[in-house]
Amino acid sequence: MGTLLPLAAEATSGIAPVLVDLLPIFVVAAGVGIFVAKVGRFPYTIALLLAGLAISVIGFLLFPEADRLVDIELTHDLIFLVLLPPLLFEGAATTDLERLRRNLGPVLALAVVGLIVAVVLLGLAGQAVFGFPLLVALLFASMILPTDPVSVLALFEELGAPERLSVLVEGESLINDGVGVVLFLTFLGLVEQGRTVEFLLEPSELARTAMEITVVSVGGLVVGLVLGYIVYSVMVNLDDHMTEIVLTFILAYGSFLVAEHVLARVIGFHLSGVIATVVAGLFIGNRGAEYAMSPQTKISIFNSLETAAFLVNTFIFITIGATTPIDQLAAHGQLILLAIPLVLLARAAVVYPISAIANRLDTDSPDISRSYRHILVWGGLHGSIPIALVLGLPRVLASGEPFAFYDELRAMVFGVAAFSLVVQGLTMGRLLDRLGVATRSESEELYELLLGRARAVDAAVEAADRLHAAGEIPETVHDDFTSEYGREKADLNDTLSRLMSEHPELRRESLLAGERRVLQEEKSALMDAIRNGVVGDDPGERLLEEVDIKLDRVRSGETTVERREEGYEEFWRQRAREFGLDVGVQEDQEEVEGTSEPAHGDDG
Repeated sequence: MGTLLPLAAEATSGIAPVLVDLLPIFVVAAGVGIFVAKVGRFPYTIALLLAGLAISVIGFLLFPEADRLVDIELTHDLIFLVLLPPLLFEGAATTDLERLRRNLGPVLALAVVGLIVAVVLLGLAGQAVFGFPLLVALLFASMILPTDPVSVLALFEELGAPERLSVLVEGESLINDGVGVVLFLTFLGLVEQGRTVEFLLEPSELARTAMEITVVSVGGLVVGLVLGYIVYSVMVNLDDHMTEIVLTFILAYGSFLVAEHVLARVIGFHLSGVIATVVAGLFIGNRGAEYAMSPQTKISIFNSLETAAFLVNTFIFITIGATTPIDQLAAHGQLILLAIPLVLLARAAVVYPISAIANRLDTDSPDISRSYRHILVWGGLHGSIPIALVLGLPRVLASGEPFAFYDELRAMVFGVAAFSLVVQGLTMGRLLDRLGVATRSESEELYELLLGRARAVDAAVEAADRLHAAGEIPETVHDDFTSEYGREKADLNDTLSRLMSEHPELRRESLLAGERRVLQEEKSALMDAIRNGVVGDDPGERLLEEVDIKLDRVRSGETTVERREEGYEEFWRQRAREFGLDVGVQEDQEEVEGTSEPAHGDDG
């Protein structure tokens, strides 16, 4: 016992300072939350950043001899290994894969081609304007240009911005984060080796770099798919929401760590942990949520992910503000003022032409309007990823010499990030209103309210049935529940029917969404039948092809379900007729006879 007490005291003394440092952050965050709740229409994450900046400024002015008021060091590893995985995973898991697929062309063009072109443009301009070597200017561009959708998407949801605009912003950010990290590591490696851009432009080196970027990106994608499928396979045969929550967080952190660190020891180089985490999140948040989670599990997992993302955002934004090097911002203010318009111009130089090209090539999707392009440029906020990357810069190069541009790059990234989050983030609402893009109507809000309540009522009735079957509530209580909820459900259905009859566009959207989900279930059942040998490969492939045709028509906005006539004639009907079986003729004949001939009773 005599030896255990000192060990316990030593452990406590190590934990206590961390808790003492964390407590003020969350006290401030609680105050910010109360302020936002009272004010309304104010992005929570931007309010946190402003509070952190205020702490940093107060500390710099009142206690210049102190390092900072909040004594928590925000490091590259802390952001990348602890904070980013749940943020990336939650953002991907809550992204509708079907919506992303419909907009994949412009999203990939903006996130991959657009980011690479913007990095080159900003690097070339930065060499002339900042006076940096070209490779250092490219390094700055690769750090600052990846976008952060957290703040702007929260505002989009509050204002009711169109679904497609949200998908474009979120999809681009999820993908360009991974591309930006790969570019950053490439340029940083060349800087640390003392190389020049001329070395990078040599055909052999350019081919090697392109191959490395491809392998790192595709490898991260494969890791995310494989690990996502493994966890999905376990969850399919499991019905324990607490265990499935644990598996989800293991997947969020595990996909990142396996790609970045575990495989690095095996194959000698790392893969993209960002891309691995995003792909795993997309997989488990879409296919996993649809086929491997019960309603209770789905609610528990997504609530847990939302809570984790909220806590991480709370910590990261207020800490970014509190650890902003105010003295460095003041010392390099001229560079920051030059960098802000250049970053915006580089983004505009790729968003407008790439969007125009995407409109011409992708004729099946609606055009990206000029208003959308304005918002994509101004809404390209730069937050956690750029801060994490700049914190990964070395003070000393591999040669042993100090990195000459360390302070300048750190100040510029923090300064541009602060401007984009505060100024651009706070003005997004006005821009949306001025462009007339916030288009959620009162009828759409009422429809969502009614639909949400209807689902809650269904879940309540199912829960009452389960509790009654388990003997946990008596018959009379169960009858009271089902009667009350039954009356409410009938009223909800009646209200929904009248709302959709008055607003046909709501009914059509509901029809297309429901039809898409039904067809996906149909496709899954066919695949199971083929795997189990119930249906042969040839007819199975033909049936799957037909379902895919229907899905394509639904995705393009054309329903295959009509009230008065056959919206789509299935392949089996044609084959049955070729076989000599008249499909649907008897029913049609009976209908004709029933309307045109008198009943037999009239003969007498």
